[in-house]
Amino acid sequence: MNRKILYFINPISGPRRKISLHEIIAKKTLEKNIPFEIIFTTVNEDYEDLPGKIKKEKITDIVICGGDGTVNRVAASVLDLDVNIGIIPAGSGNGLALTAKIPRQIDKALEVVFNGKTNYIDGFFINEKFSCMLCGIGFDAQVAHDFALQKERGLSTYIKETFKNFITSSTWPFDITIKGKTFSVNAFFVSIANGNQFGNNVTIAPKASLNDGLLDIIIVKKMSKARLVWAVLKQINAGEVRKNTERNFHKKDVLYFQADKINISNPSMAPLHIDGEPSETNKKFVIEILPSALRLLQP
Repeated sequence: MNRKILYFINPISGPRRKISLHEIIAKKTLEKNIPFEIIFTTVNEDYEDLPGKIKKEKITDIVICGGDGTVNRVAASVLDLDVNIGIIPAGSGNGLALTAKIPRQIDKALEVVFNGKTNYIDGFFINEKFSCMLCGIGFDAQVAHDFALQKERGLSTYIKETFKNFITSSTWPFDITIKGKTFSVNAFFVSIANGNQFGNNVTIAPKASLNDGLLDIIIVKKMSKARLVWAVLKQINAGEVRKNTERNFHKKDVLYFQADKINISNPSMAPLHIDGEPSETNKKFVIEILPSALRLLQP
């Protein structure tokens, strides 16, 4: 099949500006004799015209050069289209790319674009907003909101904002409803994951799969700060999925379970992020899996 690639480059994602990224992409794609176009993205860009462009110009592949937030915005506009999605990791966390085993190096990531296999992956909706990877309510969302305000991006800035928020963090009340049954909890954060990580290989949901038709839900409950560090590290290294109906389930410091749909009541308006980007919060969330949402190019 003849291919035509449309590259989206976020010039401000990640720790530094991608001055020569477009030059590398152009050179490598020309060597493959594949027709292509490069578009530079802007913050909060509207992609409502993208489906028409894809159909009119017979574009076969969308390749997103950026982080999870850029992937989210572009992918959300092509959910119903017959198009492949590729990723060149260029963000601060790159959670989806790393979960999918896509290399960070530009040359190797491009080889996946040119020669990789396509696999369907799930996504999910949170109050009708699309997420390709992870959304969080509470502590990690506050970090995302503060991180977005910083002039310098990158891992070191993210760690600084995480530590600052850890010192001042408190818990929020939530009511969690699954299949008609509700329980209440005070928690530092609630993460709903399609992939396994926050980014940078920090695997908050170590048993998650990109295409199992399930959401992985992680709730980090109220506890002392010292115990919190231990509990989260234990979850990252060896978290095990439990059924929320199991005896003694609710006695755990970290609740880790799976579902295809979940309702969350958020009366204190804890902050929200979607795929690492700050988002407007709400008092109620309906979160539901979208099976086989995207066709992703993977090694």
